[in-house]
Amino acid sequence: MRDKCLIDTHCHMDLTNDVDTIIMDADNNNVKRMIISGCDKKSIRDGLEIIYRYDEIFMTAGFHPDEADVVTDKDLEDLETVIKTNKKIIGVGEIGLDYYHNDDNRDKQIELFEKQLKLAEKYDLPVVIHSRDSIQEVYDILAKHKNRGVIHCFSGSLEMAREFVKLGFYLGIGGVITFKNSKLKDIFEEITLDNIVLETDSPYLSPEPYRGRPNAPKNVKIVAQYLAKLLNVPLSEVTEKTFDNTLKIYNVK
Repeated sequence: MRDKCLIDTHCHMDLTNDVDTIIMDADNNNVKRMIISGCDKKSIRDGLEIIYRYDEIFMTAGFHPDEADVVTDKDLEDLETVIKTNKKIIGVGEIGLDYYHNDDNRDKQIELFEKQLKLAEKYDLPVVIHSRDSIQEVYDILAKHKNRGVIHCFSGSLEMAREFVKLGFYLGIGGVITFKNSKLKDIFEEITLDNIVLETDSPYLSPEPYRGRPNAPKNVKIVAQYLAKLLNVPLSEVTEKTFDNTLKIYNVK
């Protein structure tokens, strides 16, 4: 791989995107690798086309908790086939629990979550964890398994950050940390760069000063610059640490 660079470890793309422009803009900001999240059947299907057109892009694949009411056993069988037959799929996710959008189907969400955790264990792949209004239950489930990976868009307390790190998970930090009312800054009282990776969740969650506009992988640089200022370290240190962390989790060489 080239010199250490910024990596967007979580973004969303489909075949309607101008991927050439996304890559060029990212490259101009030293973002040399992107990992897209396939979180439903369409995004997985589109993602497979994208990752084999572009060397810079990899993918994780799984079913988001919002899909819990519609995912069938056949869908999970198909997901397993996709995972085991595509080397550029480097993780399972984004998976987890979301009680913000729907808490009437908790049992279905938990069942889907656990099945995909077991799938990741079977193929020794990291997981990408979605948690919204469900962080304690997500933690309790992960504590029963032997997975590793990333807590996507981490927004919990310092106490929860400590617990996830103890389980061997990294925290995904994106544009939310730049928001004026963000409490994420507090976790860096103890949580170091050794425990985080950078992400955008684009086209969502643009950092300041672009909040409310479509996000893009190039904006990983804004998050990195913000962290460098917050921690009073050079941008190069943020780049190096998060690059190394990403390679410990994923095969993005």
